[in-house]
Amino acid sequence: MEHAGRVSIRARATGWSLASWVLFASSGPLAKAVMGTGWSPAAVTAARTVLAAVLLVPIVAVLRPRALRFRRTDLWLLLGYGVVGVAGVQLLFFVAVARVPVGLAMVLVNLAPALVALWVRIVRRTRLTGSVWLGISLAGGGLGLVAQVWQGAQLDVLGVAAGLGSAICSAGYFLLGEHGASRHDPVGLTAVGLAIGAVVVAMFTPPWTLPSQLLAAPAVLAGLRAPVWLVLLVLAVAATVLPYLAGLRALRDLPSALASVLAVVEPLVAAVLAWLLLGQSLGLTQIVGAVIMLIGAMLVQLSLPCRKRHTDRTP
Repeated sequence: MEHAGRVSIRARATGWSLASWVLFASSGPLAKAVMGTGWSPAAVTAARTVLAAVLLVPIVAVLRPRALRFRRTDLWLLLGYGVVGVAGVQLLFFVAVARVPVGLAMVLVNLAPALVALWVRIVRRTRLTGSVWLGISLAGGGLGLVAQVWQGAQLDVLGVAAGLGSAICSAGYFLLGEHGASRHDPVGLTAVGLAIGAVVVAMFTPPWTLPSQLLAAPAVLAGLRAPVWLVLLVLAVAATVLPYLAGLRALRDLPSALASVLAVVEPLVAAVLAWLLLGQSLGLTQIVGAVIMLIGAMLVQLSLPCRKRHTDRTP
């Protein structure tokens, strides 16, 4: 019975994680639609993060104030999660995209599962089976096929460094999120993390520099037109607040090594959404890569043991 209960917990946590990455994947087509009206990637990132924090923090403060109570010793966790897991991933990824092909940037940032696995193996001294490493390798290789990294590839030292930095920040998101979600309310941690991330992002792209004159411009999605402000609102809620909440909820019961591998679902779903909303089709090579990615993720899922629930959590 105990084993069946843990399997059920793992299944629910996996569902939360997959939901998180499906929602995160929607940010690609939504952001692209906004950028098509003249917004820069940095401006979209700043608007998305700041708006998400402005919407979530007051709601949590009113409806769930206990979730925002942290100890002084939690400061490092909050700063790390906000700076690394929220701002660092996004800012460095956009620097990479600006200097190297998008496919290469995607492959670089999705080195995070391997970095998480190395951390778990070296720092935590947790033995990972060969099946886990094989699954991570298959997921990464499949991603390379989906991204078609060989097309237009060019070496830019700063771009590659930014991509690797984004991967390190992404690994930090999983490890810090796993640590924080096991001890604190995911809702409060998400609110504070987004607030800190918004401050960091705003330092690079101040709100008053955003192209506010384009807020009413029509963004096109699946042949439909919607004002930029509405698309940004959906981007902030459905592609930022909700996936961060779902991701932390999953990390309460899901090992970070597995959660990081499930992140390969994001570029796959993003490609499907780009096909549905933007008319960008998938080739045979990309479809084969998607199948390999899913096989790799399933292999890791079946190979990692279920994790026991923590009992010292903040309610």
